[in-house]
This record gives sequence, structure tokens and C-alpha cells, in this order.
Amino acid sequence: MSRQKKNHQNNNHSLLTTQPPLFKQVCVIGLGLIGASLAQAIKDNGLSERLVAVDRHGPSIEEAIKQGLLDAGSSRLSEVVDGSDLIVIAVPVQAVQAVFSDIKQAMDDGQLATDCMISDVCSTKLNIIDAAKAVFTSLPVGLVPAHPIAGAENSGYHARRANLFVNHSVIICELPTTNETSIAKLRLLWESVGATAMSMAADHHDAILAHTSHLPHLLAFNLVEQLASHDDNLDMFRYAAGGFRDFTRIAASDPKMWHDIFFANQSAIVSALDEYGVYLQTMRQLIINKDSTALMGLLGRAQAARRHFGHMLASTPYTDTTAMSASYIITPSNTVSGTITIPGDKSISHRSIMLGSLATGVTQVTGFLEGEDALATLQAFRDMGVSIEGPDNGKLTIHGVGMHGLKPSKTPLYMGNSGTSMRLLSGILAAQPFDSVLTGDTSLNKRPMERVAAPLRMMGAVIQSTGHSGTAPLSITGRDTVGQPLQGIAYDMPVASAQIKSCLLLAGLWSEGTTTVTQPEVSRDHTERMLSAFGYPVTVEGNRISVTGGGTLTGGDIAVPADISSAAFFMVAAAISQGSELTLTQVGINPTRTGILDILKLMQADISLSNETHVGGEPVADITIRSSNLQGIEIPEYLVPLAIDEFPVLFIAASCAKGRTVLTGAKELRVKESDRIAVMADGLQTLGIDCTVTDDGLIIEGKGTTGNGAASQSDNVNNTHPIFGGGQITSHHDHRIAMSFAVASLRASKQIVIEGVETVNTSFPGFAELANQIGMSIQVDDASA
Repeated sequence: MSRQKKNHQNNNHSLLTTQPPLFKQVCVIGLGLIGASLAQAIKDNGLSERLVAVDRHGPSIEEAIKQGLLDAGSSRLSEVVDGSDLIVIAVPVQAVQAVFSDIKQAMDDGQLATDCMISDVCSTKLNIIDAAKAVFTSLPVGLVPAHPIAGAENSGYHARRANLFVNHSVIICELPTTNETSIAKLRLLWESVGATAMSMAADHHDAILAHTSHLPHLLAFNLVEQLASHDDNLDMFRYAAGGFRDFTRIAASDPKMWHDIFFANQSAIVSALDEYGVYLQTMRQLIINKDSTALMGLLGRAQAARRHFGHMLASTPYTDTTAMSASYIITPSNTVSGTITIPGDKSISHRSIMLGSLATGVTQVTGFLEGEDALATLQAFRDMGVSIEGPDNGKLTIHGVGMHGLKPSKTPLYMGNSGTSMRLLSGILAAQPFDSVLTGDTSLNKRPMERVAAPLRMMGAVIQSTGHSGTAPLSITGRDTVGQPLQGIAYDMPVASAQIKSCLLLAGLWSEGTTTVTQPEVSRDHTERMLSAFGYPVTVEGNRISVTGGGTLTGGDIAVPADISSAAFFMVAAAISQGSELTLTQVGINPTRTGILDILKLMQADISLSNETHVGGEPVADITIRSSNLQGIEIPEYLVPLAIDEFPVLFIAASCAKGRTVLTGAKELRVKESDRIAVMADGLQTLGIDCTVTDDGLIIEGKGTTGNGAASQSDNVNNTHPIFGGGQITSHHDHRIAMSFAVASLRASKQIVIEGVETVNTSFPGFAELANQIGMSIQVDDASA
């Protein structure tokens, strides 16, 4: 049970009053910033019946007692430690062994139990363990080394903050000698003061911190010393830019503390320095050689990686669905109108990165969707050594490395919330010589991955879905280890899925022989089209698609059309509202994606296409849609795979239609970012719609009416009465659910609030702004602001 209760107004944390304190007496040794802040957090959250401290600085002890923070304090451990069940060591690392000697003496004197919990907050761990070994005959069973990743510019007792650890990580180094109770209680302590606890081996901790904390501090000290040694150092500092000030701020830290840390973690820091020196020499040579492509690649990868790091920490999603949830607050409006441009197609954006990276030569991409799913794919290929310039207003320049030029990533490839990225990359990585790990955010790691892993194993891939029930993370063993290439197979797909088909076709590019995929129904053919555009032969015979391994890809220009899945929200918006006419320019109308158009036309929507042409091998057109008297229908099952992503907003259209709409054959909707059938049904019922969930679909009783006959449909549309009520909708952080219920506001009688809309950026950045531009009224309430 969590002891943490969050106040969203001031971000404070307080212990639930119904629970007893965790400890009888906590003794904090050292009242610097970290020690004093932890003491204050323990006090404020009621985590200990008594709180005592040891510090050589008498005034700090006196003030802490006077202010009511401490029950007792001293410069000597023996004077206050009696009866403590937790000791937290918060002194410089070089002083820890002497503290252990005092603790052992207290145990020998009977002041402390031999199983008393002992922890620390030091930034190195192996030396803490070595110091304990040097003092105790064997490591105490209550010893749990820990390190909170938190700090501030100011130090000392007066700089303490009870909320210093809120939303920060604390690394707990679990030792085989430690009893499980001590580990569990320390984890609960840190979680109760707002931190996120994670486990890590001590040697790994020291290596990681050497790179991410100790090396940056060392470099900052060194750079300031270097500039201070120049004859013109006054001008150096006077005209130093913000970057210098930001980077070297950490050189204002306590020199004695960092002196001790550099020696305590000597081996790992020297290794990090040596590695840094290699990178520095590489950059030096690129500048000397004026190697523009390589330098841009290095700088681009570094820029993207810096943005990416925040999402990698603790497997947090690209948009943090736990700490920074956003909502739409929507006032009902009646009509939409205008001419707008929809962002680029997500499916094609993914594939342009993948094939452009594997091609020989340069690929120029325009119209690239700068949504978070596509950016996850882009980052993955940067992590594998591909130089990619951009994105800059939808423009990318990809310097392809060829079919055999990818390099192993030094970290797991993080896919955020993108199922397309993970499943398609599985096919590519299964054929590479090196090992790979694919992971994602909490939501993605719950989605089924055996549907691609199982057929890849039939090709000879060694791939393990390490999550529960065949979910991510995926661990893929390289072909160099396996010792033989993949083998082409003939695979009959159990369901029509462009992701499974594309995964196997991509794996087939490296396989011996021919890979043939037979699909039960037509699914999106972007992979086949783009392979052909890059010069790779693809054989299509009805629902059978084949590729033969051993070919090459040649870079070129890729123009990404507007995404019809994103356009679908505005098509339905215009169809269900009053007196509306909306034109969407240059939308992709690939025949494997036009299920939304076909279904809306069957529902008697007023849709017309103009300016039809081809862009980058994909058909595009301007789509105009007007207010319509929609009719309920039984949706033909052959259209289901062609509109699988558009059904959430089609459910909104069905609610506004006259009569019943029946969807069957759509089990695939249950394993998207959410169970879209169940989640949409819940939301529709909240807004007053009668609907019934079935095993493979949904039955919706539409509340629309029909006009009384007129010369044209647009003159006789009766879209004036409200269909939906108002209320609060939970989107389950599914972007298409959120946008679909936003469209419902056009026929609502009251305000609609939609929670969890931050994931809209995965596919449609700028959705709310574009919706407001055509007449809707969406206010974004960002809880993180």
C-alpha cells in the first residue's frame, strides 16, 4: 500500500494519517543538503516516531532541534543512536568508513540491534560496500546502499527542501546479504517522500554515475579552470554565452565532496574519461577534414538523444501519462468550415525512415509527420548509426547506410508508444548480425508481440518476448551468434494486419530464398509500394505478396501525403455538424486505406474528391465533405481492415446516424493502444448513447433524423438537435479515443471533458489548434503547466 498522497496544487506529499510510522527512530548522520532534506521529508510525512541526527557542525544541530525538526542531536553517534532502527549516512564518501566504525561500536555496546537498517545517500557504492567489509566481519544484514538522484545549487542545512526528492529517482543497490524486510522498508521510505525507487547492481551504478554525473562535473571544473588560466580570462568570462554558464554551473559545487568522489570512483571515472577522449578526437578529426555529413550526423544524433533521454528514464512514455496528464475541455459548437492541411501520414513516415536508412545514397523526405510515434522510429535508426538531418518543417535528409550498414545500439531501442515501430523493426533486427532489445512505455509493453515473434521464429529468428503473456520488451539474438541467415517462408496470416505483413516482408529482404505472405483480407500496402519506390522487386498476386532476399535499396525522394486516418476526424466533424463544408487538401487515398471513405459513403455522407494525383507512388486527392443525413448500416467485414484505425470516430458518426449501425469482425480493435471497443462503448454510454459490445464489434443505436426531401442533400440536412449529452470521458491515454470524443462535441448539449489527451501528439500534433481553426472550441488543460 502506498504511503504517498499527492496534492496536485502544491506537489507536496504527506503520509496517510491512518498508517503508523515506518520507524521508531531514524538517525541521520550528516545534515548537509541531502541529509537535512531527507530528515525534513521524514518529519513532514510522519515516517518515524523520533528523529535524531549527528553532525560536527553544532549550529546546524542546535537550529534543527530549536525548529522542531529533531528530537535530539549531537556531534557524537553514541549520544543519540540508542534504539534507532534506521541509520542514514549522509557524509562525504571518504568519511563513511569511520562512520561504520562508530556504528559497529554502538552494536557492540548494545545501543543498536545487529539487524538495524543502515543506508546511505552517497554517489558511489562499491567503496561503501568495501568500507563496510573493512569494518564488519561480514556485511550487516540490514545494510542497503542507496543513492537519490537529486540535488541543488546551494548546499548545507539551510538549503534543505522536504520536496527535494519528489519525482526524482533513487537507486537501491540490493545486496545478497541483506534481508528482504530492510530492502522493502527502504524502498517504501523513499517512495513515501516522493521518489521513484529502482534497483541496480553496485558496480553498474558506479559505471553509470561515472558517465552521467561524475564525468560532467569533472569536465565542468576543468573547463572553468582552463578559461580562468587564459591571459584574457576577464573577457572570457565577461562574454561567456548562456551555454557556458549552464554547463559550468555545476563547477560551483563543493570541491571537497567532488575530490572524494573522483578518488572513490577512480576506476569507472578514468574509463569514462578515456572513452570521452576517443569521442573528442573523433570530433576533432571531423572538423579538420571538414566532413560535413559525418559531423551533421554526430550533432543530429546528440541533439535527438538529449531530447530522448528524458523519455528513456525508467521507461517513461514519450508523453508521460502518469505525471503530466492533459485534458480537453470542450464547449459545444455547431459547425465547421474552411480548407485545411492535415499532417503527414504516420504509416508512410515510419517506412520512409526505415527504408531510407537501409538504402544506398541519400533520401530526401518531405511531409514527414513530426509526431512522437514517427520520432521514435527516427531515434532508433540514429541509435543504430544512421545520420539523419532534421526534421525541419517535415523535411528530412537521410544518409543511408545500405542493407548491411546498421550498427548495434548501446542501449535498448526505445519505441515510446509506437506499436508500428516495434513490430516492423522486429523484422529488420531479426536479420541483423548484432543483438538488439526493443522496449517501450508502459502501454506499449502491454500489447501483444507474439503475433510477429512467432512467424519470425519460423524464419529462424531467435527472439524472446520477455514481458508477461508474450509482450515487450523483445530480446533479439543477432545472426552472428546464431550462425546462419534467416530462411524465407510462406506464411498464411491468421488476421489481416499490415504490421505483421510488413515485419515479415522486411525480414525477407535478408533471408535466403523467397518470403511469401498471404493475407485473409487486403491490408495497407505502404510497405510494398515503398519497397518498389526504392527499387526493390516485390511480387503482388492478389492477397499474396512476395520478396526474395539479397536485393538492395536505392535512396530517392519521398513525399509523404496527408494522413487519411487523421483526416477522418474532420470528415466526421463536417458530416455530423450543421451547415458545414470542409476541404482537406492532398490526403492520401491509397485504396488499402480508404475504408473510411467507403463506409461514410455507405452511410450516405456527402463526400467528393478532386485534384486527384500521385505523390511518391501514393495516390492523393483533396477531400470535401459537407453536412450529411447519415444512415445506420451493417458495416461490410471486408472493409474492416481498411478502416481499422478510423472506427473510434466512425462510432461517433454512427451515433449521429438514423438507425442502427452494426460492426463485426473487428477483434483487432481490442489490442490497440486500448481496447477501443470497450473504451468507446463506455464513453458513448456516458454521453447518452445506447450501444452493445459484442465479441468482435459494437452495435450502436443512432439518434439522428432525416430531412423531408429537397433538391440537394446539403439543403435538407437536419443536424440541429443534440445527439450527445455532456460529461467526463476517460480516453485511457489513447490518442484516437481522445480525438473522437472531441468530434462528438459538435452535437453535444453540454460541455465535454476528455482526460488523458497528451498522447494525441503521437499521431496528430496540433490537433486542438487545427480543430479550433475550423470552428470547434477546445481548451487544453495541461496538468504539468
